[in-house]
Amino acid sequence: MIHEIKGLQPVSKNCFVCGVDNAMGLHTHFYETEQGELIAICTPKPEHQSYPGRLHGGVASALLDETIGRAICISHGDMVWGVTIELTLKYRKPVPYGEPLRVVGRITADRGRLFEGSGEIYLPSGEVAVEAKGLYMKQNIEKIAGADFAEKEWGIYLNLDVPKTIKL
Repeated sequence: MIHEIKGLQPVSKNCFVCGVDNAMGLHTHFYETEQGELIAICTPKPEHQSYPGRLHGGVASALLDETIGRAICISHGDMVWGVTIELTLKYRKPVPYGEPLRVVGRITADRGRLFEGSGEIYLPSGEVAVEAKGLYMKQNIEKIAGADFAEKEWGIYLNLDVPKTIKL
């Protein structure tokens, strides 16, 4: 499936999933699609493994949680985030590290302070490796992490060429 890309979301300095200054992090980039979904792209490293050759399930969970939770920014702006209330995953196939992964997140229901979302991790072959569904509460980033974070740690726009399309 090919997704039309309309923009790039900002990242932070130290987040495990997207932090540009986190040496152990995933350094994930997030692209908003014309279809209202969010696509995350990263290449996990050997430091993110569980069994040899396989991404740790908790890291896969973090990728999905971040991507689904950030999908709310598409309709509410980058200062409104999702705080996880519940996240359920189905692990279908082993996820490798050392290869680019694509993670897709979307909002499935937006109900006032709460929203629901779903997402998948796609293998380079296009197969779905992990699926997730979650329930989140909308909160302003300053309420979650404080004004200093919002001013000094968040909102970094990477100097990347934004692709016109991304294929899953």
